[in-house]
Amino acid sequence: MMIDPDRRVLQPGPAPSERVQWVAGNARLLEFTLEPRLNFIEAIRRPLAEAGGESAVLTLKGGAFGPFTYVVPAPAPTPEHAAYYSEFHRPVGISRLEDAAVTFGRRDGIAFLHCHGVWTGADGIRRGGHVIPDQTVIAEPVRARAWVLDGMAFEAQPDPETNFTLFGPVSGAGASSGRFFAARFRPNQDICGALEDFCRSRGIVSAALRGGVASTIGAVFENGSVVDSFATEMFIRSGSISSGTDGALEAALDVALVDHRGNLAEGLLTRGANPILMTLEVVIEALAGSA
Repeated sequence: MMIDPDRRVLQPGPAPSERVQWVAGNARLLEFTLEPRLNFIEAIRRPLAEAGGESAVLTLKGGAFGPFTYVVPAPAPTPEHAAYYSEFHRPVGISRLEDAAVTFGRRDGIAFLHCHGVWTGADGIRRGGHVIPDQTVIAEPVRARAWVLDGMAFEAQPDPETNFTLFGPVSGAGASSGRFFAARFRPNQDICGALEDFCRSRGIVSAALRGGVASTIGAVFENGSVVDSFATEMFIRSGSISSGTDGALEAALDVALVDHRGNLAEGLLTRGANPILMTLEVVIEALAGSA
C-alpha cells in the first residue's frame, strides 16, 4: 500500500511560525514502582514529590490497570477539531500493561499526565490507546523510569492551532541551560525530520529521546508496513539521533501506535514519511555536540 509522505491535516486554528516549543534545563533519572490501589496520577505524583520533583517524562513497563478507562482516535464530530477521541472504553477485569510513555506535569494548577500505551485485556487481546488518567487505577505494581525535570516543566495550556489543551514546556524554578531539552513539536512536520532539524540547529550530533507521547497522520514503517489512517495515538519505545554514514543526522524511532480503527502497529518509523497530527511531547538529551 502506498501512502503520501507529504500528507497534511488542516488544523482549525492559525499555525504559529515557530514549529517547536522548547526549554533547556536538566533532568535526573529516577526509578520507582507505581503502587496498587492508587489513582494513576497519584501513583506517579507521590514518588516524584518525595524526590523533590513535579514534572517528568516516563516509560512504564509491566503491572496492570483496573478499573481502567481509555480512548482511541476518532473523526471529529465538528469542524472545531481536525480529529477527536472515541467514546470511553472501560474493559472488564484487569488490563495488563506491556509498556507506555508518559508526560507528567500540571493542568489547571494540579498534577496531570498524558499517556499512550499498549496492554492486554482480560480477554487476551492486545490493545492500545490514550489512557484517561483520572479514571484509571493501578491494579498491580508498574515499573517506572522517570526523567525528573529541573529548571523546566510540562504544563497543559490551550493551543489555538489544534483547539486542544496540550502539554508544552515552560521554564521552571532555577531555570538554567543544560543538556536536556523539554520540547513540543507542532503539527504537519515529519516527526524524524523535525527532531533532526532541532538537533542540527543546536550543534547536537548525538542525542537520546526520553519519554515521547505523540500522534501522527497514519504511519510508514521501515519493514514496509503502512497504517492508512488520518490519526494515530503513538508513543516512542526508544529513540535516538545520531550521525549517519554520510555525516547527516538520522533519527531512529521505535514506536507503537493505535489507529482510529483500534488496530495496533509497531516498529521502526521510516524517516521523512510520518507527519505529526497534533503533537510530539519529548525530552531530548544531548549526548554529544555543542549544546
